[in-house]
Amino acid sequence: MQLATLETIRDLPAPVSRLDYRDAMAHMAAAVNIVTTDGPAGRAGFTATAVCSVSDEPPTLLVCLNRSASVHAVFAAHQALCVNTLCDDQRALSNLFGGKTDMAERFAAAHWTTAVTGAPLLEGAAVSFDCRISHSTSVGTHDILYCEVLAVRQRDAADALVYFGRNYHGLPGAAC
Repeated sequence: MQLATLETIRDLPAPVSRLDYRDAMAHMAAAVNIVTTDGPAGRAGFTATAVCSVSDEPPTLLVCLNRSASVHAVFAAHQALCVNTLCDDQRALSNLFGGKTDMAERFAAAHWTTAVTGAPLLEGAAVSFDCRISHSTSVGTHDILYCEVLAVRQRDAADALVYFGRNYHGLPGAAC
């Protein structure tokens, strides 16, 4: 692989605008997740679509979290989280965790258990990944949290909730 030279970089067009980028990203379907944590700094959670697999050895996924988010300090303090992938019938919960609703009200709207890390696992989620944050890096406005998966809980069959075209869509599930 050849690295770009300074001359080649100077010839590149101007970066894509924020609006053009956001419009283009609306054409990428993504699973809807509620990411949770709990510990000495409190209980917190937020809705995220910026979650993906990194490696299966060790099992690792990544979660992107805006550094200006009200929950950022809580997640940084705990270094553990759970990614709860939502089913189609959990749209209202996604909206609740995606807004400015009080944390106690968010968590009161569903049933939760815990696993290895103590982070809240959503009862009825399609799948829950209980993780420790192994490291993070900052890019632009966000921190990329690399999360080693310590435990997994999944349903036998579940309809998936995805976000595409700035709207929720349900995808029929199949037996696992």
